[in-house]
Amino acid sequence: MDAEAQQTERDRSSHPTVPEEISDTAGAEERSRFALVAWAADRVPGGRISLTVLFCLFSLLLVTRFVIQPFQIPSGSMEPGLRIGDRVLVNKLAYRFGAEPRRGDVVVFDGTGYFGDADYIKRVVGVGGDHVVCCDRQGRIEVNGRSVDESTFVYSGDKPSEVPFDIVVPDGTLFVLGDHRGDSRDSRDHLGSPGGGMIPVDDVIGRADWIAWPLGHWTHLERADGYARVPAAAGPTVTGPTAVGRTTPGTSEPETVDGVHG
Repeated sequence: MDAEAQQTERDRSSHPTVPEEISDTAGAEERSRFALVAWAADRVPGGRISLTVLFCLFSLLLVTRFVIQPFQIPSGSMEPGLRIGDRVLVNKLAYRFGAEPRRGDVVVFDGTGYFGDADYIKRVVGVGGDHVVCCDRQGRIEVNGRSVDESTFVYSGDKPSEVPFDIVVPDGTLFVLGDHRGDSRDSRDHLGSPGGGMIPVDDVIGRADWIAWPLGHWTHLERADGYARVPAAAGPTVTGPTAVGRTTPGTSEPETVDGVHG
């Protein structure tokens, strides 16, 4: 036998073949996902196009349910900033991680049992513990002893309020007003009703952050800076307001003209 051939044979035997197998877990998972998509596409009318549309709709549903929800403005209660027909985008995460509504925020809330069986949009004027008075000698709303300049957002020609009130906002609630004070059903109208016109923070759906439609009115809704210098509430809060309002106990009717449509 040829010596060179023998050497070659010995070399091969001294290095046994090692199976060149690698665990392709990622590839297997990818193939499984592809097979699942293909299986679903075969069973959905329209195939992959319909499946893609359904996925997009499902994603949109999740975003609307937990992150951002559009609402339509049906009344002039928040003019001039929000006009009839405007669509606002409400940030539903704004108050979900320890943050609380702040004075000057525009919020959407569920008014069931307080304002009427609808969602409403108003501006926060007082938070828990605040002493809110209308009005000071210049006719301005006063919060915790500080007069607030609301001229940048209150409807032109409206007074801060035609209704005098002197209330302390209970903890965990909000005192809210519309910007068009002469055309808004808000906390003032329910001072004599159960709850005293206050909105539980837990019933706030979110903060209105953007006007999304019409495109010509697209803008970011900033917190009103007129409340920036209002000091924190001093002393313990009381269990309910003492006020003079536009309604008498037991006579207010639910009003939905100011409600927003989701």
